[in-house]
Amino acid sequence: MKTQSCVEVKNEWGIVAARQAGRSLSKEIGFGSVDQARITTAISELSRNIYLYAKRGEICLGAVERPTKMGMQKGIQIIARDHGPGIPDIRQVMTDGFTTSGGMGAGLPGVKRLMDEFLIDSETGEGTTITTTKWLR
Repeated sequence: MKTQSCVEVKNEWGIVAARQAGRSLSKEIGFGSVDQARITTAISELSRNIYLYAKRGEICLGAVERPTKMGMQKGIQIIARDHGPGIPDIRQVMTDGFTTSGGMGAGLPGVKRLMDEFLIDSETGEGTTITTTKWLR
């Protein structure tokens, strides 16, 4: 990751700050308004999960690049990290419609659909790290 900034998430203001930082960076990278909205929605979901389930954590954002046949492709990488209870059954939380908070259940499967790459690492009692990337088309 080239540039990286992290936003602490421990209350509603942290969620708002993470969303604003994500929108600003995605605009700076060159994403259009539709992809900016997708990225912001993913950040919102990830940061809300931190707040609801782990109580505190961080959202780290950075500009990334990868080589392609046409040159370098730019993107944004989001890392959501907490030291909460962890996710005992990742397969279950990745099922559409599954919810523990009474929400719509779009959660992590929704984040995965909004982004191009999605990796989840969670250990019960240790916490969760989700790394997701959106590439500029």
